[in-house]
Amino acid sequence: MAVLFKKPAALSSGTTHYCPGCTHGIIHRLIAEAIDELDIQGRVVGIAPVGCSVLAYNYFNCDMQQASHGRAPAVATGVKRARPDTIVFSYQGDGDLASIGTAEIIHAAARAENITVIFVNNAIYGMTGGQMAPTTLPEQKTTTSPYGRNIATAGYPLRVSEMLATMDGPAYIVRTSVHDIKEINKTKKAILKGFKYQVEGKGFSMIEVLSTCPTNWGIAPVPALQWLKDNLLPYYPLGVYKDTGEDK
Repeated sequence: MAVLFKKPAALSSGTTHYCPGCTHGIIHRLIAEAIDELDIQGRVVGIAPVGCSVLAYNYFNCDMQQASHGRAPAVATGVKRARPDTIVFSYQGDGDLASIGTAEIIHAAARAENITVIFVNNAIYGMTGGQMAPTTLPEQKTTTSPYGRNIATAGYPLRVSEMLATMDGPAYIVRTSVHDIKEINKTKKAILKGFKYQVEGKGFSMIEVLSTCPTNWGIAPVPALQWLKDNLLPYYPLGVYKDTGEDK
């Protein structure tokens, strides 16, 4: 009998700790599928962040390293420079990458480090209780902005992909989503390309993935997918923001 669908070899069989409806699990699987398709499992080193995906090292059958909060790009840089033969990816949420880790991601991109960054943006701090994040939308309610984010006092949300795309260093910057099957398939292709560019030595890649947080948004899992589509997409348009890899 032909096998049409199976668990990727790079994905472990561990029980997930994520909340019902959280789309981290989908993104994990897409990463594992990309690793399998490129046949690089024995060379991969993943960098786990601090946040909801702090236990990412439990879900991948590859070498993993835990980084301090926000420091994943710095740790990834160290691993890649010490062992250039490895394929290194960091997995980070918006609080980790766009707040405490802003300096690390900007300078890793500026240096054109040959690493692949998976940036999961759900516009809120998940693990610590649903506080306002650097990516929280204007007027979006959180535990620390119960009346909605006030841009007069809290400023505007960071559009990280647009910001990094203005720099000379990055080879590939793209924003995708996992709110429906079509976009999940696009996200898979983007992650695959990010890894492929690293294998080919083309430089820094970041795949920003819009994700849901039903628990801290206070929305059931299925409506949360629609909320992402209706609210995050207008502020964070999907698409390729930079791709110089084909020219190198």
